[in-house]
Amino acid sequence: MSNLEKASRLIDEENNYYARSARINYYNLVIDHAHGATLVDVDGNKYIDLLASASAINVGHTNERVVKAISDQAQKLIHYTPAYFHHVPGIELSKRLAEIAPGNSPKMVSFGNSGSDANDAIIKFSRAYTGRQYIVSYMGSYHGSTYGSQTLSGTSLNMTRKIGPMLPGVVHVPYPDLYRRYKGESEHDVAMRYFDSFKAPFESFLPADETACVLIEPIQGDGGIVKAPEEYMQLVYKFCHDNGILFAIDEVNQGLGRTGKMWGIQQYKNIEPDLMSVGKSLASGMPLSAVIGKKDVMQSLDAPAHLFTTSGNPVCSAASLATLDVIKDDHLVEKSAKDGEYAKQRFLDMQKRHPMIGDVRMWGLNGGIELVKDPETKEPDNDAATKVIYYAFAHGVVIITLAGNILRFQPPLVIPRAQLDQALQVLDDAFTAVESGNVTVPKNTGKIGW
Repeated sequence: MSNLEKASRLIDEENNYYARSARINYYNLVIDHAHGATLVDVDGNKYIDLLASASAINVGHTNERVVKAISDQAQKLIHYTPAYFHHVPGIELSKRLAEIAPGNSPKMVSFGNSGSDANDAIIKFSRAYTGRQYIVSYMGSYHGSTYGSQTLSGTSLNMTRKIGPMLPGVVHVPYPDLYRRYKGESEHDVAMRYFDSFKAPFESFLPADETACVLIEPIQGDGGIVKAPEEYMQLVYKFCHDNGILFAIDEVNQGLGRTGKMWGIQQYKNIEPDLMSVGKSLASGMPLSAVIGKKDVMQSLDAPAHLFTTSGNPVCSAASLATLDVIKDDHLVEKSAKDGEYAKQRFLDMQKRHPMIGDVRMWGLNGGIELVKDPETKEPDNDAATKVIYYAFAHGVVIITLAGNILRFQPPLVIPRAQLDQALQVLDDAFTAVESGNVTVPKNTGKIGW
């Protein structure tokens, strides 16, 4: 790899103007251009992208069909607010999203600019429909950075520190963790233990008949790529239905083929959400989000309860239609499932040779590789994880950590097998180098990661 002279200069200059609250620190990468699963920085260095812009580029960087859709639409109409009038891409996209949402109930759509406002919409619509105030969310979750979505989140103290009070009426419960189970616990035991924790607020201070919805990530993203047991999810789903509580899901990170299914919730059997939030890869990284819900729920609010000047922008809507076409026509859901299983087996093979790999969690091209100091104690090894991502970066692979010690493996779904193999070999070499004490992190880097 060549040096990062230009990148370092640019970052030093930017640090004078760019607020530190707006970026999570990893390493000095200034991207100049990208295509497919390849990034090129301002110094000309090439990298294999295992992050896909936080799972926002599922169909790959500068996908030809998406770029053409953006260009063609921009030459016709860049923007006119759907808050007042209509445009064809928005009309087509709302119909298409309603049709591909999980379940058979009639659906309706409301657009926004980010997954954050889509999760705010879940608060609004669930309260309006039920006439109830309380929302249940999960520890370890990430739902966004507006006040509502930030209150729903449970993944960083800096999302509440110095900015409270947060939105009232939100209660957090623990998300099931099958890796850190008690000695002798079966998956059933874990599901029941966490379901007891889920019910505890309802048995002590949270009236079920005043609870509007439960919002859950089918697979927790920023919490570490963690999937709840099937039995647990079914118990929560039934509890909601039995008590008139809406069951809402966040598909911003895990939707659109990421898990080897079109939607993360399809990793479970026969669950139809009342509301779901979508964003990130919805328009291949263009600023577009949507809340999709059952028709009767979505008709519980009137304008202007949830509208934005630029939501459903025609260029973003055209990009989204093209993105959905690519996912379907190029069979990216199936490719994600197949390549994800391949990558999982590669990581499991590495785990046999590298004791630092405590757990391999993978559904589609969507993995959390948890690094620990000791496989028996499962004590997180943040230092080793940081060294792994720095080694990878120095050898042409972009990957970051979640929760300090978990490698976030989310390449674009279009990644060719040869590139995937190359990236996996770099990670294998990184584990070896860290175990041998041959990796150092640059000084004065500050806090790394979340």
